[in-house]
Amino acid sequence: MITFYDDRSVRVTSTAVQVDGRSYPLAEITMVWHRRGSRSWRVLAGRGAIGAALAGPLVAAVIGIGVAVWLHRSPTVTIAIVGASVLVGLAVGPVADFLFEHLDRSYARGSRQLEIWARWRGQPVRLLRTGDALRFGQIYRAVQRAMDATQPARPAARR
Repeated sequence: MITFYDDRSVRVTSTAVQVDGRSYPLAEITMVWHRRGSRSWRVLAGRGAIGAALAGPLVAAVIGIGVAVWLHRSPTVTIAIVGASVLVGLAVGPVADFLFEHLDRSYARGSRQLEIWARWRGQPVRLLRTGDALRFGQIYRAVQRAMDATQPARPAARR
């Protein structure tokens, strides 16, 4: 028996697909397909919040520099305001790596619910529903490989 995928709730082997304790023998599965759900506005809003958190200090720095020039104060006051604005702008540096990592993970997980369906014993059955696009892709590809491994070898086409 070959294991194509294995995690806490899904196991795909050369004999069966097991999801949350239910087992679907590959010999009884005739077709596998997937569906995409609608976008999650919560995920998209989270990405927007991360973008705002990245841009906020930079915008504040630009506004501070603009205010310093607009006020026409003494050079000392102008330099102090510009210096404080630059420091605010630099504040994005230490947190940028953290925020970009979260943004990258957000895109890896995806913004839609994804489902894997199979025709099992003649009936459509939803095998999996997840919002994690990376995990979905790994499991779907494992099911495809398992199905391909159980198909009888086709004879070579003659020319």
